[in-house]
Amino acid sequence: MDLATEAVMTEVAEFDVVVIGTGPGGEGAAMQAVKHGKSVAVLERDPLIGGSCTHRGTIPSKALRYAIFQMMEVNQSTLFREHGISAQFTVQELLRRGRSVIEAQVKMRTAFYDRNDVPIFRGQAVFVDSHTLAIHEPAGAIKLVSGKSIVIATGARPYRPDNIDFSHPRIFDSDSILTLGQHIKSITVYGAGVIGCEYASMFRNLEIKVNLVNTRDRLLEFLDEEIVDALSYHLRDRGILIRHREECESVEPCDDGAILHLKSGKALKTDALLWAAGRTGNTDGINIECTGVVPDKRGNLLVNENFQTSVPHIYAVGDVIGAPALASAAYTQGRYAAGHILGENCGPTPSNIPTGIYTSPEISSLGKTERELTDEKIPYEVGHAHFKSLARAQITGQTVGMLKLLFHRETTEILGIHCFGASASEIIHIGQAIMSQPKPHNSLLYFINTTFNYPTMAEAYRVAALNGYNRLF
Repeated sequence: MDLATEAVMTEVAEFDVVVIGTGPGGEGAAMQAVKHGKSVAVLERDPLIGGSCTHRGTIPSKALRYAIFQMMEVNQSTLFREHGISAQFTVQELLRRGRSVIEAQVKMRTAFYDRNDVPIFRGQAVFVDSHTLAIHEPAGAIKLVSGKSIVIATGARPYRPDNIDFSHPRIFDSDSILTLGQHIKSITVYGAGVIGCEYASMFRNLEIKVNLVNTRDRLLEFLDEEIVDALSYHLRDRGILIRHREECESVEPCDDGAILHLKSGKALKTDALLWAAGRTGNTDGINIECTGVVPDKRGNLLVNENFQTSVPHIYAVGDVIGAPALASAAYTQGRYAAGHILGENCGPTPSNIPTGIYTSPEISSLGKTERELTDEKIPYEVGHAHFKSLARAQITGQTVGMLKLLFHRETTEILGIHCFGASASEIIHIGQAIMSQPKPHNSLLYFINTTFNYPTMAEAYRVAALNGYNRLF
């Protein structure tokens, strides 16, 4: 019996909105729609809700990063060393903290759906037509749901080239690396994007030798060049070997590791290989082609400013539409898509989305870079606050980094904020709040005239503003 025949024989549950996926994008869409009176159903193929963000990406990797940071604090503290106290844990031991966070996130997010009477259909969703989906439950049963509008929030997964054996116990992608069981002393990270740089930092902080292989000329080219230079210097200072402009020829599995053969003729042998080059949208297996929506070669879906695909009642949000591929952006996109379904005028999608990169130290940026302002011939000036001069950074011992403000020379409007160092992803939001204000409230003078708690990392805004203002005279 084919799917079409089964569809005819099965009762269809009808909803205003059907959301595929329970990651940040799906959650944002579902909650926005149900809060405004729409009947909503969510479809989830995994046993637990939360998507890759909760189970394989953001939450477990950031929990691991924080556990490593705690261990480093103990081992680098003079106070602990004087008393002979040190901490040494394996990756698996450190990952245990992440499991408790994941459990708390799942419990909390499940409660959102329960409180709002949103049913969760569990199983693989497959399109029958542009309004109807069949859910193949784990036990074998098939249920049909229909939605006047569909929101695809299926996320993405690591790109896996066919010629690499990811079943080998020494070869990983950014999902499977969280299952690393054996003790390793060295690792090669292929791909120096956000994920590659984050994991390179984490492994080096565990005193593991790291090769970071970059296919481009510079690390994280979308960032301000001064920030990238600071990151590159710090990674090299920590002992990470960065290789630019290299491409993979092949990967050779070994009993005790893996060899990455590069087109330049180099061969890098390490205890493990982490492939962190690219992502693939999760659109295969859902028969989306039957709706008339066609994914690109990486499985991503093209959408307009309202997050509509080529079929107007089918929306897509989150990592499945590609950049910026941030959990924070996905949630906002989900809300905006639901707002359009509701007929609301949500206005333009927020463009000033901060970038958070959890290297060690972390990076966050917002707005224009120096390169962009120069190309656009906008007269700007720069204000710096080096963390080594901040009392709070001296107290905590986290003196690496800086806050950089770019502002218009004539109007003092804040044009860009770039931060490298401790709490970067937190303090960026102070600047974000000011940048979102209309003129003349978006001004460097706000930071000069505002009293900040002392000592805090936020005080960097006053220091940077004064530094930049002094350049005008």
